Amino acid sequence: MSNVSRAGGEDPNNATSQVRFGRSVESKAQIDDAAAAGADFGGETLNLYRLEPIAAPTDPRWANSPGHGTVVVAARSSGDARIVATSRELDFMEIDSAPAEGVTTTNASSFRDDKLYSVTEIDHGRTDLERGLVDGKISVDTIRPTQDD
Repeated sequence: MSNVSRAGGEDPNNATSQVRFGRSVESKAQIDDAAAAGADFGGETLNLYRLEPIAAPTDPRWANSPGHGTVVVAARSSGDARIVATSRELDFMEIDSAPAEGVTTTNASSFRDDKLYSVTEIDHGRTDLERGLVDGKISVDTIRPTQDD
């Protein structure tokens, strides 16, 4: 049963939107970022951010997404700093053990959890940096088998 109703006018309401994917500012920025991955922007203004674990080592959240200690990244914003750090972790999509088709594990990263990691800006407006990890180590062994073969 449809919840479409007609409220006058000549054009029938067929419950479709004129909005098309990729036309919003956010979509265009994401598409541009994806296309420019690895490209040299030469002088892009970036900030330095320190991501530090803030949860206790006994916090149960660490069981779902292991920590990596303190890391420093060059990024556009504090949110982008979390994305930059997350991108250094191994994802199910990058290996042959994907849990399902098209499923990514990047959203489960400890860097994306504000209860596990804090983000602090430590330098602003730098043009001498590339977007990415500056200091610290991000392990790629975040994917653990759930059962032995």
